Amino acid sequence: MIGLDALRRRRAELEHEWSRHVPARRLPPSGGGPDRLLRDEIVASWSRSLPLVDPARDSAPVEDDVSARWRESPLRRPVLELADELRTIADDAGFIAAVTDESGTILWTCGGRVMRRRAERVNFAPGGRWDETGMGTNALSLALRGRPAKVFSAEHLVAALHGWVCYSAPIRSPGGRILGVLDLSSTWDRSNPLAMSTVRTLVSAIESRLATIGLDAGRREPAGLRLTCLGEGRAWRGGVPLRLRPRQLEILTLLALEPEGFSPERLQAALFGDRPVTAATLKAQVSHLRRALGGALAQRRYQLTEPIDCDARNVLAALDAGDTAAAVEAYTGPLLPESDVPGIVEWRTYLEVAVREAVLASSDPGLALRYGTAHPYDVAVHEHAHRLLPPDDGRRGIAAARIRAALS
Repeated sequence: MIGLDALRRRRAELEHEWSRHVPARRLPPSGGGPDRLLRDEIVASWSRSLPLVDPARDSAPVEDDVSARWRESPLRRPVLELADELRTIADDAGFIAAVTDESGTILWTCGGRVMRRRAERVNFAPGGRWDETGMGTNALSLALRGRPAKVFSAEHLVAALHGWVCYSAPIRSPGGRILGVLDLSSTWDRSNPLAMSTVRTLVSAIESRLATIGLDAGRREPAGLRLTCLGEGRAWRGGVPLRLRPRQLEILTLLALEPEGFSPERLQAALFGDRPVTAATLKAQVSHLRRALGGALAQRRYQLTEPIDCDARNVLAALDAGDTAAAVEAYTGPLLPESDVPGIVEWRTYLEVAVREAVLASSDPGLALRYGTAHPYDVAVHEHAHRLLPPDDGRRGIAAARIRAALS
């Protein structure tokens, strides 16, 4: 458990950083190193959120009655099955638990009376919208981007949340789609490193129940292969997650992007470049992947023998069809961003350039605004949006603010 004095010092340091940067809308650049007080993901989220959210707002925007949405949610049954456990954890630790849908709108909460009253003051309650466009940087909005997140005190963009600490993790369907977020939140002085592991454990329990029920927002999972490789790498076969090592994910991604397959020599070059790697090493990696895929990988010419649903291929298909809107929607992040193998780096650059150029060629300012949300330092995209928007369109202010933030 972190001591209260240490938490108090950290809170004061973060408040100082927030007051330096957020009111002036001059954010520090990313990549400050491991000792930096403000994490890169927080700075990036501040940059995305500032043009959209007033840091002085006092509560989250509220949508109409969401009770019908909760009744129809695939998360309702598994969450209610765990409700007693969630209530016990929330009551014992002085937290409030919340579950959102895929848009970041809270559908269900539980907790003690004191914490519920605190939460209701900022609309941390059913109907409150906690994505970045609604409430700026917070753990729920970060988790919606695909990874567990903790946000402490003045890491929140909105000053009204500086008294809070929040722990969130995305809840995925058996096929990998984000259905919502589970969050545990409390006052800053209750920060506890065990809270994140608790959230992860609860999410795993919810996802296990979803797999048993066989639901994916009302649909059964397809029988074939599914791969997400934009922003992160995950794979499924028949709705069952595959445990693949990074190298196997890289091979699967290359095979998905080039359905005609690879000769052994070309695949070796795509993976290892000029490094002196034996053919036996490549064969071993391919054999491991073949077993994981249930044999759905040809042996002589390396090629998938089953259809695969791949997010990166969906981007390429949308671009080929001239559907820039669909391409921007599907392009959720760089291709396997942690990979440095030559073939992946080449495809990553190709996708980045292709989507960006399609946005710059489009006459739809909404596409430039949407793309610019995830690329806060791309001045050309923000300027393109600003040029396309008519003078009486309020979104020009968003584009102008993004240009200023990117140039500062």
